[in-house]
Amino acid sequence: MSQRDQSFDGITRKFSRNIYNTNKGRLRLAILSRDLTPWVPDEHTTILPNVLDVGGGLGQLSMLFARAGCQVMHTDISAEIVAQAQQLHKHEQLSSHYQYHVAPLQELPERLNQQYDIVLCHAVLEWLADPRAAIATLKQLLAPQGRLSLMFYNRDAKILANIIFGNFDYVKAGLSVKKTVRMSPQQPIAPAIMSDWLHEQNLRVVQKTGVRCFHDYLRNQGDQKRFNELLELELRYNQQSPFVDIGRYLHWQIEHA
Repeated sequence: MSQRDQSFDGITRKFSRNIYNTNKGRLRLAILSRDLTPWVPDEHTTILPNVLDVGGGLGQLSMLFARAGCQVMHTDISAEIVAQAQQLHKHEQLSSHYQYHVAPLQELPERLNQQYDIVLCHAVLEWLADPRAAIATLKQLLAPQGRLSLMFYNRDAKILANIIFGNFDYVKAGLSVKKTVRMSPQQPIAPAIMSDWLHEQNLRVVQKTGVRCFHDYLRNQGDQKRFNELLELELRYNQQSPFVDIGRYLHWQIEHA
């Protein structure tokens, strides 16, 4: 593991509370579920896709595919988080559809030694020391007709949010601080840069979605609790310009070019 790659061993409960048990996490899960439901096989599918969940966390989203009968390889760099995912899948009676592997993204091609029809990689690249190299690794894991679901932390949105909240010096400093916060990703990725990295690997984006296009910009924090109204607005506008580009995260659905 690179020195700057982030693991959440030792703070799993805090991670779960801060990410999953909030309206931010619920919005993320609902939006990704909407986006990926067309990828989930129905009862008429004769050959089920195999699924790889990279940095899968608690494995909530991959359950969409497990419930449809797919076999899922759940991976994460944190043994603690993988153990929690196993407990969740057992509780949901889905254990027979899962295999688990504790490893960083960089080691997966050698350790798994296979390719997958569907690769999920959500909120992982912004924690890595070399996210550009990770795109090449993900391509190695993707079958020739495979599809990649990639969600990453949007640098442009982080700049916008900090300007809105008056953090001018932070923006002028290139979003760099002397003391980092462990639970906050420190390497947001500009969409234009991500497009270049995908082009280098001969990958193309077939659908773009903004995740949390409105929630994080609300000045009245009480409005952030209006989950159902916010979700309705997100789902209505988050694939339309200009809103798609200001999502705090960007979800791109990707195929081989």
